[in-house]
Amino acid sequence: MIRKERAVLALEDGTVYRGYAFGHRGETVGEVVFNTSMTGYQEIMTDPSYNGQIVTMTYPHIGNYGVAIYDMESNKPFVRGFIGREFSEGFSNYRAQESLESFMKGHGVVSIQGIDTRALVRRLREGGVVKGVVAHRSHTHPEDPYGEFSVEEEQALVARARQHEDIDGRDMTQEVTTALPYAFPTLRHGKRVVLMDFGIKHTIVERLSEVGIEPIVVPAQTTAAQVMALQPHGLFLSNGPGDPAAPTYAHRTAWELMGLLPTFGICLGHQILGLAAGGQTFKMKFGHRGGNQPVKNLLTGNVEITAQNHGYAVDLSTIPDGEFVATHLNLNDNTLEGMAHSRYPVFSVQYHPEASPGPHDSRYLFERFIEEINLFDEATGTPVEKAATGRYGV
Repeated sequence: MIRKERAVLALEDGTVYRGYAFGHRGETVGEVVFNTSMTGYQEIMTDPSYNGQIVTMTYPHIGNYGVAIYDMESNKPFVRGFIGREFSEGFSNYRAQESLESFMKGHGVVSIQGIDTRALVRRLREGGVVKGVVAHRSHTHPEDPYGEFSVEEEQALVARARQHEDIDGRDMTQEVTTALPYAFPTLRHGKRVVLMDFGIKHTIVERLSEVGIEPIVVPAQTTAAQVMALQPHGLFLSNGPGDPAAPTYAHRTAWELMGLLPTFGICLGHQILGLAAGGQTFKMKFGHRGGNQPVKNLLTGNVEITAQNHGYAVDLSTIPDGEFVATHLNLNDNTLEGMAHSRYPVFSVQYHPEASPGPHDSRYLFERFIEEINLFDEATGTPVEKAATGRYGV
């Protein structure tokens, strides 16, 4: 019988799950959430929107196709930790360069397996997300990595989880945004669009490039004047981590540019647009994370299966004067999934149409963005006059 190194997951409510160490040996703390995707673990781990969070995968077997460099959504993993029922030590995939465990060890990702993930997910669904600590026995007791944690040690980890800073009220975009502007290389000239980087995924940049856009990625704190100095044809507000109410500088930039440029927001970018227009956001009980969320397009009547990763939502009723109208609703809980400005070519969605990982039902939104840009360029008059002739962007 192979002996496995011990590990525990201790939650702030006092619950302790006992399992086995995987990945980088150590200890980590963060907000515990769950993702229902069957595949895409590498894209999930490298999505900057998960900064500060320990992700639980509901699918029981993770890691069997390894890790491929072309599936990275950023330059490194941003998850604080990873939880699974069973992680595969081997892999079989012609595209892969290394195993999941090798990848985790190389990037310092602390993980735990062998726990009842169904019980953990029920706990999160019923009580809401909580803070937690994943700790490896070999980190604190290298002389005896196979022993059990004592009751006192487990209670100390629970206390650490309780003391950890909440994500609520935190601006986490500064931990993930680019330090300097950069242009995404493309072989063709297109419409120049400024991409506000609040934690942007590589695939989003690629999708925009594919539809004929020249992306210029800029830091989160870029001002409206600095954006306009780049003479763009459009503005894109990216996904990202943390409380959307915290980066007030982004709200200000979005407000100052509203009506001057065709604008498309995804996830955090969607929330920032709502806040810029005077609305409010609220934290959801356990959020939407996975690749199987049903969303209804209210303009077409079509239902899309979408990839999502968010713990906050926009309350459309708080946006004054009906400036934005709902365009998409979540069919599980009726939360807002998309909106469009009533006069300007400004629109946004809460989910991830770049579909990395899939499904691909919503990729049409990138085509509609370039259509809005072309219509805007063809119109005459001042930017505000041109914007007023725009249509819904979805």
